[in-house]
Amino acid sequence: MAKLTADFILERLVENGVKRIYGYPGDGINAIIGALERHKDKLKFVQVRHEEQAAFMACAHAKWTGEVGVCLATSGPGAIHLLNGLYDAKLDHQPVLAIVGQQSRMGLGGNYQQEVDLVTLFKYVQMATEAAQIRHLIDRAHRIALDQRTVTALIIPNDLAEEPAQEEPPREHGAVVSAPGYARPRVIPSTGQLEQAADILNAGKKIAMLVGQGALGATDEVIETAELLGAGVAKALLGRTVLPDDLPFVTGSIGLLGTKPSWTLMNECDTLLMVGSSFPYSEWLPKPGQARGVQIDLDGRMLSIRYPMEGAGTSRRRSRSGGACSRSVRCRARTRSIRSGSSGS
Repeated sequence: MAKLTADFILERLVENGVKRIYGYPGDGINAIIGALERHKDKLKFVQVRHEEQAAFMACAHAKWTGEVGVCLATSGPGAIHLLNGLYDAKLDHQPVLAIVGQQSRMGLGGNYQQEVDLVTLFKYVQMATEAAQIRHLIDRAHRIALDQRTVTALIIPNDLAEEPAQEEPPREHGAVVSAPGYARPRVIPSTGQLEQAADILNAGKKIAMLVGQGALGATDEVIETAELLGAGVAKALLGRTVLPDDLPFVTGSIGLLGTKPSWTLMNECDTLLMVGSSFPYSEWLPKPGQARGVQIDLDGRMLSIRYPMEGAGTSRRRSRSGGACSRSVRCRARTRSIRSGSSGS
């Protein structure tokens, strides 16, 4: 039996490091479901009871492993059922790849049964129309999901999945030649940004820190920074596991389900350091003008939109946003404190 496009899709996912797919069968993905049985030694298929579960499981997979979570659904209603879980991944900045079926290419545009405009339904989406596209579409969808920490989607018409695979693109004009794999860079702010942040923090007398999921993996740096600055630390919901609650300077959660010490911390501070958090409720933060602010976040689009910040920088350490920059700010703060004789608190 000749290798099908469906087989090559799975093989290319494996080359990109995928080990597991969460999904629910349907006739729009019959060829892929059949290929999963042929590749069960390298790729585990977790069959769920509803497509929405598949998307949520893929998101959870990404959160726990740092890998791209992959979910699979058929065309039309099956693809639509993924949306709730995919938006959960998008809003939590998790890398997820959704693969969905579609009606045969010759029927598209004919108001065919369960034909849905899936290109409009999803973001970061591509629909394959030729077998030669599969290689670069899989590679790029996987890479974008990791790099942008977002959701990508691929639409595979059912007749295309049943065609013979084309593993190598033709050597001609218009062909795209890609490779699998991605390594995250290590990004830190400029020296000027670090100096500015250290100056602001060293000038503070009552410093509050707010940490979110971006600080996961930077526990040691957050603790040392808090101790150096004499700061209290509140935790956003997704950052609850960054620090244990039994540390003397940790005030617990903040917001609707927060603690009174966190409320007091924010209302009485004169300096705010936010690390890897997009905590949305500004009424639980210091009043604008009350505190000077420094923010560390991987995504520049999230800077200075929760509180007016004087110093805001992007950074990356492993898959999180807090570690490298926290270490740099900590070192700068220590140097400044020694030079000025300040305790940083």
